[in-house]
Amino acid sequence: MYAVKWVRTYDSDTMVDPTSELNEDVPEEEAPTCAVCGAALVQDPDHRVVTRVDDGQVETTHFCSDAHREEWAG
Repeated sequence: MYAVKWVRTYDSDTMVDPTSELNEDVPEEEAPTCAVCGAALVQDPDHRVVTRVDDGQVETTHFCSDAHREEWAG
């Protein structure tokens, strides 16, 4: 037997993805930048991201290319 609970959804019940608006009218001053060269990653859906958790905080580092990610990693 299954129990189903009816749940009313609200517009505010949707998950907000901080990267979902990239490539969709994000101004250059709000876009992430490459950690190596500083280029704004606007209209670049294929850029690379390194994500880590440090002291309970999520940190992301963005790169415009694999070469810059490798350079940053040393």
